[in-house]
Amino acid sequence: MAESSTQEDFTLGPHPDIPKPDGPVMVVILDGWGENEYKDGFNAVHSAKTPCTDKLKEKALDRWRTLRAHGTAVGLPTDADMGNSEVGHNALGSGQVVDQGARLVDIGLETGEMFKSDGWKLVSKAFEAHTVHFIGLLSDGGVHSRYNQLEKCLRGAVESGAKRIRVHILTDGRDVPDGSSVKFVDALETDLRKLEEKGCDAKIASGGGRMKVTMDRYEADWNIVKRGWDAHVLGKAPHTFKSAADAIVTLKGTGDKPVSDQNLDPFVIVDNDGNPVGPVNDEDAVVLFNFRADRMVEMSKALEYEDFKAFDRERFPKNLRFVGMMQYDGDLKLPTNYLVPPPLINKVSGQYLVKNGIKTFACSETQKFGHVTFFWNGNRSGYFDENLETYVEIPSDNCSFDEKPDMKAREICEAGKEAMRSKKYDMVRINFANPDMVGHTGNLEATISTCTLVDQCVQELLDVCDELNGRWLLTSDHGNADDMVQRRKNGEPLYDEGKALPLTSHTLAPVPVAIGGTGLPDRVVFRKDLPDAGLANITATSINLLGYKAPEFYEPSLV
Repeated sequence: MAESSTQEDFTLGPHPDIPKPDGPVMVVILDGWGENEYKDGFNAVHSAKTPCTDKLKEKALDRWRTLRAHGTAVGLPTDADMGNSEVGHNALGSGQVVDQGARLVDIGLETGEMFKSDGWKLVSKAFEAHTVHFIGLLSDGGVHSRYNQLEKCLRGAVESGAKRIRVHILTDGRDVPDGSSVKFVDALETDLRKLEEKGCDAKIASGGGRMKVTMDRYEADWNIVKRGWDAHVLGKAPHTFKSAADAIVTLKGTGDKPVSDQNLDPFVIVDNDGNPVGPVNDEDAVVLFNFRADRMVEMSKALEYEDFKAFDRERFPKNLRFVGMMQYDGDLKLPTNYLVPPPLINKVSGQYLVKNGIKTFACSETQKFGHVTFFWNGNRSGYFDENLETYVEIPSDNCSFDEKPDMKAREICEAGKEAMRSKKYDMVRINFANPDMVGHTGNLEATISTCTLVDQCVQELLDVCDELNGRWLLTSDHGNADDMVQRRKNGEPLYDEGKALPLTSHTLAPVPVAIGGTGLPDRVVFRKDLPDAGLANITATSINLLGYKAPEFYEPSLV
């Protein structure tokens, strides 16, 4: 059961102007559905057939608006930082803007506290006679990792006495432009040479694309993690090269359909004798340098658990000094050792709802199930009160999502309708993963198709909610599907030999929010005095729709 305080008052008072509803309150999150300024053929949300969401925007001007979903609005360091599903759902579920992963790491580096942590002290035991391995996403996207943080960690290790460093890189192509992996490898090689000038043996040892190697999430495909284990730990891969630059150029290929950075095969760097330059050996140290949790949990289990059965590791290094950049799962205490303390968010909405007897249903498919539960609940696994909460996970397809762009939208829709019609729940929370996950593939046609389907599902959910005299709130967590092409600063799409360059990352676009329902009094409309409202303002709004006053320290309600 998730941690919940029993010492504090979680009582919610009745709202003075909004009575409790007769029917359910439904909250729907369209993951990756932004409201972008560029309304052209590369905006899949705009290009899709979306009569339901179009009508909400056009017909109910006092019940539709946009919200900030990136940067400082969700706790990230700057407004140049793209939002993501994790920080987005933290804000949506907690009603608070808290310092998030990237910012917490920045603070730890700026103050030097990271290098005083117990985790760093553990790593330092390998400095003199063993190797320190850094494994993570080589990117400055700011969603899972940031290159400047890796560089400072590497420099800090050498300044603290590390004699041998190996870096195991995962190429991006989702949170940064596809093809940028070469640039990041060049930068890393330059920085490693500087470390070698200071007497440290520092090299890139292995790598692969983030969607094919190491960075699986929610146990969707353990083979991805096994490829990473084989390459990073065992020094085994189907491809070997003398340099990472050669690896990337070769594995990307040429022609009309080069392989995306995110899908590169695993590779290992070897010396002149063909031996891997950096397998993980007994008493070495391993640092997973991603700050975001979801795609580090499985590799953390493989590196930490002696009793591990997800795949055959072949060899498990003895006395391994393993740390994560952060603790990726607070309930599993995984990993045991880490460099930056996690942001456990207290007094989230889920705690208030169960303390007031409000019954909740939450549902998504595997790819976003953790977002409507773990991240929504302030980075906690499990239930606050399983007698009052029902969480339903629908298994995602194990394929590239543009191959089956419908994903599990239809099943999620049916589960949501069934939950409302059962009349068991006061709050029904739904997340559609499609716009984000299909958007990440860069396949414009598939993303347009999936946005069309999601709009249809939303209409069906709204219809059932209205039949039951309920109330609903529709929103998103960040942009993605709303822009599928790389652009010049003036907004013009970028082309290479006549082909548009796909954009696979999130966007900085605001996201829509709409409220309504036959059970919502006509007088309940959006306020006009919150022009810079963000995702955290959703929490108090949804509590108001339930007929309660929200906690005063929450970001203010939109109504």
